[in-house]
Order: sequence, then structure tokens, then C-alpha cells
Amino acid sequence: MRRIIFSLFVIILPLFTATALEPEVESRNKAEREEWFMDAGLGLFIHWSLDSQIGSVISHSMVGASEEYLNRYINELPQSFNPTKFDAEEWAILAKLAGFQYVMFTTKHHSGFCMFDTKTTPFNIMNTPYGDDVTADIVKAFRKHGIAVGFYYSPDDFYFLHQQGTPISRRRPGVAPHENPDLLKYDQAQLRELLTNYGPIDLLFLDGPVLGLTDLCWDLQPDTIITRGAMQTPEQHIPKQPIPGPWEACLTMGTQWQYKPTNEEYKSGTLSIEILIETRAKGGNLLYNIGPKPNGEIPEEQEALMRELALWNFVNEEAVFNIRPWVVTNEGDIWFTKKKDEDTVYAIVTKTPWKYGEKKTFSLKSVKATDETVVSVLGQNSEVLEYQPDVIPKTEWSQDEDGLHISAYRAQRLYNDKKWPNPVVLKITNAEAVE
Repeated sequence: MRRIIFSLFVIILPLFTATALEPEVESRNKAEREEWFMDAGLGLFIHWSLDSQIGSVISHSMVGASEEYLNRYINELPQSFNPTKFDAEEWAILAKLAGFQYVMFTTKHHSGFCMFDTKTTPFNIMNTPYGDDVTADIVKAFRKHGIAVGFYYSPDDFYFLHQQGTPISRRRPGVAPHENPDLLKYDQAQLRELLTNYGPIDLLFLDGPVLGLTDLCWDLQPDTIITRGAMQTPEQHIPKQPIPGPWEACLTMGTQWQYKPTNEEYKSGTLSIEILIETRAKGGNLLYNIGPKPNGEIPEEQEALMRELALWNFVNEEAVFNIRPWVVTNEGDIWFTKKKDEDTVYAIVTKTPWKYGEKKTFSLKSVKATDETVVSVLGQNSEVLEYQPDVIPKTEWSQDEDGLHISAYRAQRLYNDKKWPNPVVLKITNAEAVE
């Protein structure tokens, strides 16, 4: 049995991964808000900016670029950015179906281009052919559908540095706000706009040096949860061991944060679901990223992955929301979560394709049944196997010294071909941990 062990390596990681070279800040995230955050579990990251038009990495192509490239980037790209097919309502409906509990939208990435109506700079969405505040539309639509609103904001600003005459870079002397007083004032002014013009903001992801900024954010909105900037946010991986307290893993569906029209390789739907399961079993939140096309549409491949998540969460959502880690993260390919404040354990069977009507048996070492225990398969009853009236697909179990032994059927047909490649969840009520 593999019990939860917090390795020394994990404990000594910096408070926030991306900005480890700057002085740490003391978190003012409220305990009750952190509880809400850990309940939420799944967030939708959205990377979208004017350079989606050329399919490049978001912002970073400005670093090391020639003056000619920078001038074209700053002056030409805004003239052609016109996402006429952007529909925040469609985004929000799809996100709701897929099970996302909060959204984290890139209001400003490192380039400095603002996807919101700002008085601080002309380099913003209002000075494009589109000329509308997409941030306001996203806030309105996602709130309407009960999804919490979060803002990604970069304190780094390549446009500002270029206008200032400072070489564009990150992590060099003089480019961080706490070393560049004018940039600090500029960032503070933008954060004031974001935190006063759009109502209550549930979360912030501050992707860069945050000294001099976090306290301003908490002063303006004390209930805001700051993720990057105040907690660990592992990027493009899930930690090998659980991390104490709230944390958030941020991963892309493909290899790039922003829309990548060519040379892209996407994760499968099954892998996406397994990433969610492992993250939740280890006590973290998953912030899963999409990169809309320059015209405002979600790419077909990304929409398909969201809809595969939608089906899985529609059946199994109680195993990944409002839960906490079990006494072990997993037994081989079976991962565990526990319902918050209840003795219900979810054993999530991964990497085990399971045909409709097939019966499988599992033995668990870390979970002990009691006299009140009931075991079931999420999403289905134990009474009917379609077109096979002679089969009663009842879930059975027994407890002995060797463990909890469960026999269960796949009795819900989710695909026409009766094959189901994705994880199946066994729900075990009134369970105890094996000492």
C-alpha cells in the first residue's frame, strides 16, 4: 500500500513556482475561500491574445526579436485582430457541460496587450477592428451559468518595457515591477481596473513577480483567491507526491498555451480525464487550458476534448468535486478520492477498458467495508442490463483479511459500440481506512 508521504523535495519548493527568484509574499487567502477552492477542483484556463493570428507562442516571440519584428507586432497585429465569431455564451455553456467550476481568462499576457477596456495603454482590444471588451463578455456569460470568474494577469509587460526603452526580457535586472517603479505603478493601475470594473473576482493567477501587487489585490477584493503568486502552481506536470494545502496544476490540451494551427499534438480524452483524476487524488485542482482561434472559435479538437470530459463528469462528477484525498492516492491503476466530511470513498479504475455487460473483480487493500457499506458503480443501477433481461448486473462485495473484494458490471451503455475506454468509478459508502 502506498500511503501519502510529503517528500522533502516537495516541502522545500518555493511558495509559487514561476517567480521563485523574487522575495516571497505572505498569503492572505482566506481559509474558507481555500476550502471553496479545493471543493471546486476543475478550472478552465483560456490563453487568447492578438498573436493567435500568427499561431505563435503567446507573447514570448517578442523576447530577442528584432526592432522590425516588434514594430510590426505592436502596430500591425492590432489592426487585423477581429474575433467576429467570439461568443462568450457558447464558451460558458460548453464549460458548464464539461464540469468546469471556474474560468481563468488571460486579461493580459506578457506582451502587454490588454484583452479588456483599459485607460492605461492604447495597446488593448478596444483599439482593434473588434473594439469590444471581451473580458466583460466572458465575466457576464460565465457568471450567468454559475461558473466562478478568475483573471490571469501578467505583471511582466513587454510593450511597456519597449516603450520605456528597456530591453524586453524576463528575470533580468530592472524588468520586474518591484525593480521598475514605473512598471509597478502601471500594473497597480491595471489591477485596480480589473478589480473594480467587473464586480467580485473569485480568483487571480499572477504570472510573474508579485511583490507590491498581491496586497493591493487583497485590499480591493479580500475574498479573492490568488493561486499563482500565493500557492504552488505546477506547470505542465502533476507532482509525484501530494502537496500540503491548496495547489493548482495548470496543463495544456496540446503542447502550446495559445492556439497552434500547425504542428500541434493533442492529449487524448482518456489522458485528460486521467490527469484530472490523479490531480484530485493528490489534493490539487486542475486548471486545464484551451486556446481559442483568432476569430473567437474554440478549435474543433479542443471542443471534442471538452465534450469527452463532459460525458465523463456527467456520470462521475461526485468523485472529483467536493472531495478530499483518501489515506492513499492509489493502488496501482485504481485512484482514490473521499467525499468531503463523509465516509464515502471513490475507487476510480483507470487504464482498464471495460466492455458493456462485462463483469470485473477488484481487490482493495486500503479500504475496509462496514456493516452499513454499499458499493455501486457511478451512473448506473444494479437492476438492468439492456437487451439481456436474464442478467441482473448487481454489484457484489466481500470483506476479509486480504482486503475488500468487489465484483461489478458495466451496465450503462455510453457509446454505440458498447466499448468504454475511460475510467469507471466504484462508490463505497460507510468505508473505513485499513490501519
